[in-house]
Amino acid sequence: MSLHTPKEIAQLAIQSGVAKSRAPVSILLILGFMAGAFIATGFLLDLHVINTLPAEWGSFGGLLGAAVFPVGIIMTVLAGGELLTGNMMTLPVAWFARRISFMSVARNWFWVTLANFLGSVAVAWFFGHMLGMTEGDYLKKTVAIASAKVHADFLHAFISGIGCNWLVCLAVWLAFASKDVVGKIFGMWFPVMAFVAIGFQHVVANMFIIPAAIFAGQMSWAEYFPNFIAVFSGNAVGGAVFVWSGLFPCIPPCR
Repeated sequence: MSLHTPKEIAQLAIQSGVAKSRAPVSILLILGFMAGAFIATGFLLDLHVINTLPAEWGSFGGLLGAAVFPVGIIMTVLAGGELLTGNMMTLPVAWFARRISFMSVARNWFWVTLANFLGSVAVAWFFGHMLGMTEGDYLKKTVAIASAKVHADFLHAFISGIGCNWLVCLAVWLAFASKDVVGKIFGMWFPVMAFVAIGFQHVVANMFIIPAAIFAGQMSWAEYFPNFIAVFSGNAVGGAVFVWSGLFPCIPPCR
C-alpha cells in the first residue's frame, strides 16, 4: 500500500515528536528560521495573486490565493523545517504517549516560536519592505488583511486559531499517511487551502503579514501582541487537543 494505517501514522507522529524534542537548539533555530521564511513566502505569493485579480471576482479571487498558500507548508514539511503549528501536534502526542516530558514540549515550542518569528519577519522586512512586495500597489491589501486579524477580539481570534491548526495538523497527519512525495503534497494542499480560504488565523503566517503592515507604518507592535497571544493559544488547542482526540485511540498500542 502507498498509505500508512492510522496506527502507523500515530507511531510516526510520536517518533517525530520524540526526535524534535531532542534536537539541539542550533538545529531548531536554523530549521525554524527556514520554516518561518517558507510560510511567509507562501503568504507573499497568496498576496500577489489576490492583489492582481479584479474586484468583481469576489471570493473566487480569495480561493485562488488560498490555492497557492500551501506552497509554504509543503516546502517546510518536505525540506524538514521546524514549524510551530505542526509541532503543536507532534510534541504533545509524544508527551501524551509518555515518551517525552512537558518541559521538552515547552523547550521546543519556545525556540521554534522564536525562530519562526525571525524567519517570517526577515521575509516581511527584506522582501516586503525593502523590495516593496507588501507595499506600493500591494499596501492596501496588506493592511486590509493585517487589520482584520489584529482587530478581531480575543475570543474570535482564539477560536479562529483552533480551526486553523485543526486543519494544518490534519495536513501534517495526511503527510505522514502517504509514503510518496506526490501523495504528501496533495494530502497537505487541501486542508491548508481550506483554512486560508475560510480565513482562520495561523500564528506563523501572522508573523509575516502583521509585521509587514507595521514596517509600512500602518500599525504598531502593541496592536500585534494581543493577537499573537490569542492565536498562539488557539493554534495550541487546535493542534494538541482537537487533533489529539482523533489520534487517542491509536496511541496506546504505540507506547
